[in-house]
Amino acid sequence: MPDHRPVPPPGAVRRFFQRSSWPEARYVATVLRTETVGGGLLLLGAVIALVWANSPWAASYGALGRYVPWPGGAALHLDLSLGAWAADGLLAIFFFVVGLELKREFVVGDLRDPRRAVVPVVAALGGMVLPALVYVAVLAARGGAGYAGWAIPMATDIAFALAILALIGSHLPHGLRAFLLTLAVVDDLGAIGVIAVFYTDHLEPVPLLGALLAIALFGLLVQLRRPWWWLLIPLGVLGWVLMHASGIHATVAGVLLGFTVPVLTRPGEPRRMAEHLEHRWRPVSAGVAVPVFAFFAAGVTLRGTDLGALVREPVVLAIVAGLVVGKALGIFGSTYLLSRFTRAELDQGIRWPDLLGVALLGGIGFTVSLLIGELAFGTGTETGGLVKAAVLAGSLASALLASVVLTRRNVTYRRLHEAETRDEDADGVPDVYQRTEPEPRSPGRPE
Repeated sequence: MPDHRPVPPPGAVRRFFQRSSWPEARYVATVLRTETVGGGLLLLGAVIALVWANSPWAASYGALGRYVPWPGGAALHLDLSLGAWAADGLLAIFFFVVGLELKREFVVGDLRDPRRAVVPVVAALGGMVLPALVYVAVLAARGGAGYAGWAIPMATDIAFALAILALIGSHLPHGLRAFLLTLAVVDDLGAIGVIAVFYTDHLEPVPLLGALLAIALFGLLVQLRRPWWWLLIPLGVLGWVLMHASGIHATVAGVLLGFTVPVLTRPGEPRRMAEHLEHRWRPVSAGVAVPVFAFFAAGVTLRGTDLGALVREPVVLAIVAGLVVGKALGIFGSTYLLSRFTRAELDQGIRWPDLLGVALLGGIGFTVSLLIGELAFGTGTETGGLVKAAVLAGSLASALLASVVLTRRNVTYRRLHEAETRDEDADGVPDVYQRTEPEPRSPGRPE
C-alpha cells in the first residue's frame, strides 16, 4: 500500500504535529470515531450513576454494585461484586485493546519512528510525573493524609476527551488528534505499569507463573496464526483468572495478551491479526466495558454533603489540582521545552494555544483515575467517595477549560480540516497526502 507521506526537502525545518501517512491517518480516524461514540456512552453511564446515587433510590444503586453473583468462586478469589467485576473483568477488555494498540504503534505506527515518537512520549511522561508531584505537594501543604493516591491524576481518558471534542464541534487538525491519541495510549501503558508495581498488596508466585504460562500459550497460538477461538478465549480467561489470584491487578493480563498478538502479516495473509482483533474488540471495550465500569464507579452520593467542606478536603484539592494544573502544565511544558531544545517549530496552521487546549483535555482522567482511586483507598470507603467526587470535578473543570480554549480557534480548525479531507480527484485519498509541498524555512535561518 502506498505510504502517501509527504517527504520534506533536505534542510527543512523540523516540525511538531505534522500529518502522518495516509494509512496511519485513516487508522487514527477510524479509532477516533469508535472512541467518540464510546465517550458518549461513558458520559451517559456516569450521568445515570450520579442521578441514581443521589435519588431517593440511592440504596438500590449501592446494593447493585455490592451484589455478588457467584459467591462460590472464593477458591479462585472470584467471589466478586458486580462493581468489582466491572473494574477487574470488563476493564481487562479495555486494556487488551490498549495492548493491541501499543503493539501496533511500536511496530507500524508513529512510535516506530523515534523522531515522531519523542513528542507524544515526552509529553506523556511530563503529563504523568507533574500531576503526581502536584498531588503530593498539595497534600504536604495542606497537611492531609492520602499519599497512596499519588497516581490518581496521571491518566488521560481518551474516550471522554473525544466526547468533549464532539460536543464542542471542534475539528482539530489530524496532527493534534493523532498526538492526543498516542499520548493517551502511552499514558495507559504507564498507568498499567504503576498499577502492577505500586498497587499490588501481595504476590502469589504459583498463580502468577500459571498466568504467564497461559498467556505464553495464547501468544504461541496467535504467532502460529492458529485462530482457534475455542482455545484462545479460554486461555485468555485462564490467564486473567490466575493473574487475579496472584495478587496483581487482573487488567495487567489484558495488556500482556494484547502484546502477544502479531502486527505484521505473512505472505498470503489478507489482514493483520492485531488489526482484526482490534476491530472486533474495540466496540466491546468502548461501547460496553468502559461505560459499564463508569456506571458502577461514578456513583458518588452528595446528598446531605457540605460542599464547602468537601472542596476543602486535602485529597479533593490534590486530585483536582493534579488533573487541571499538573496535567496541563506537564503536557504543555514538556512539549514546549522539547521544541526549544530541538529548535523545532509547530506545523503550519497550529499554534501554541492549540496545544494548551489539547493539554487541558489530557486532564480528563476519568476511567483509569477512578480505577486507581479504588485500588488506593478501597471501594465504599469515605476517602473513596472523596476520590470519585474529585475525579469528576477535575475532569469536568479540565473539559470546560479545554472547550473555552479550543472553541476560540474552531474557524481555523474547520478550514484546516477541509484542506486535509479535500479529494478533488475522487480517488479515496485526500489530495494533501498526494503532493509534496516545500517546507518554508524559519525566519532568520540561513538558506
